[in-house]
Amino acid sequence: MPVRHLNHAVLYVSDADSTANFYERALGFERLPMGFPGAVFMRAPGSTNDHDLGLFSMGPGARPSAAGRETVGLYHLAWEVDTLSELREVADRLRQEGALVGASDHGTTKSLYAKDPDGIEFEVAWVVPADLLDSAALSARSAIGRLDIDQEMRRYGAETLGGVGISRP
Repeated sequence: MPVRHLNHAVLYVSDADSTANFYERALGFERLPMGFPGAVFMRAPGSTNDHDLGLFSMGPGARPSAAGRETVGLYHLAWEVDTLSELREVADRLRQEGALVGASDHGTTKSLYAKDPDGIEFEVAWVVPADLLDSAALSARSAIGRLDIDQEMRRYGAETLGGVGISRP
């Protein structure tokens, strides 16, 4: 049986409520009425999932994740946006939050990297539609470059629906 999509992620955080505030401001996630003390469940804008993100409080004594430095563990989660104009909007929000830590051009994807209040990294990406992939985009896949959203908007269009033929039918 093939896996088709990530339905949701659950993160242990120091304070679920403050982390939920961040995801509301930075990515427009909405809090859901379900949950229990110390847990917040959230849905991404436009999602049809029961929830996309679960946040469980560990308390103020929780230490930051050492994954990738001292222990094994998850590196990051990645969410897609539909258009490059949405990617620019997310970049602006992440900058305002002081959370943006990188922006990369992977050829086939245009990606922002950020960290939440507990330092958990996540990616927000626009995926080049399959019918617009050319040799330049495919060869860039082997070398990560600096992302210039304005240049990509001129190349692909600000409102071009991303991911078509790759991550969506």
